[in-house]
Amino acid sequence: MLRIAMPNKGRLSEDARELFTDAGLEIRAAGPRALTASLGGEFTALFVRAQDIPEFVADGAADAGVTGLDLVQESGRTLHELADLQFGRCRLAVAIREDSGITSVDDIPDGTRIATVFPRITERWFSARGRRVEIVPVSGAAEIAPHIGIADIIVDLVSTGSTLRVNGLREIATVLESSTRLVVAPGARTDAGRARALDELVAALGSVLAARGKRYVMANVPRARLDDVKRVVPGLNGPTVIDIMNGGAFVAVHAVVAAATIYRTIADLKALGAEGILVTRIERLMA
Repeated sequence: MLRIAMPNKGRLSEDARELFTDAGLEIRAAGPRALTASLGGEFTALFVRAQDIPEFVADGAADAGVTGLDLVQESGRTLHELADLQFGRCRLAVAIREDSGITSVDDIPDGTRIATVFPRITERWFSARGRRVEIVPVSGAAEIAPHIGIADIIVDLVSTGSTLRVNGLREIATVLESSTRLVVAPGARTDAGRARALDELVAALGSVLAARGKRYVMANVPRARLDDVKRVVPGLNGPTVIDIMNGGAFVAVHAVVAAATIYRTIADLKALGAEGILVTRIERLMA
C-alpha cells in the first residue's frame, strides 16, 4: 500500500482532502489528530507539514507527496511531478516599498538586502540575472522587513496582492508561479506495481479535476436544427445524438459544456426550439 504525504493543516490540507475524497479515496482516520489514515483502502496518508513533504518523498519515507511547487523548489531536492492538482495557486514575487524609485530588477543595486522565506529560490533567481544581493532569511511576515530596516526588498508569496498593498508595497517581478503538485522521487516508477498504482492515482485525481467547471446538458432538440445545435453544444468530441422513441421531429442531445457559460447555452438551446433541458453536475470525467 503506497504512502502519500499530505499537508497536515491549512488550506492546502483542506483542498487536498476534498480532492482525494471526490476521487473515491475517502480519508479514514482514527481521529482528527491522527498522523496517518487510510485513503479509501487503496493508499496510506501521512499527515506532515507541507514544507517537509519534499524531504519525506525524496528520502523514501513516502512514495508520493502533495505540496506546493514553491516548497519543492525551495527544498533543493530532485523530484518528478506527476500532476498539477490546480489548487493553492499563488506566485512568488519581488516587492518593494511604494515610495521606492525602483521599477525593475535591473534597478536593484548590488548589495541590496532581500528578506524572504525562500532563500534558495531567491538566491538562484537573482544570481541567474547577474544581481549580487544579500539574502535575509525570515520565518514569516516578510512584509514588515522594509519598514523596520531589516531589508530593502522582499520576495514573498502573493495571491491577490492585497497584503502587499495594505503594507505599502508593490510588485516589480514574478519569481515563480506556483500551485499544488503531486510529486515522486526519481526512482518511484522503476517498480511495475508502484508505477501502476501511481498511474491509477493520477487518473483518479485527474478525472475529478477535469470535471470541475463542467456541466452535463441533455435536451430534446428539433432534428431540423441539429447543425445549429451542434454549434451551441459542441461537447468534448461533438454532442451525443440519440433518436427518441416516438420522438418524431425531435432527437435527444447530450453534451459536456463549460459551467461558466451554461446560462448562455440554455438560452441558445431554447432559441433553437429545444425542450426538456436538463443540466447536471459531473463528478468524474475521463476523456
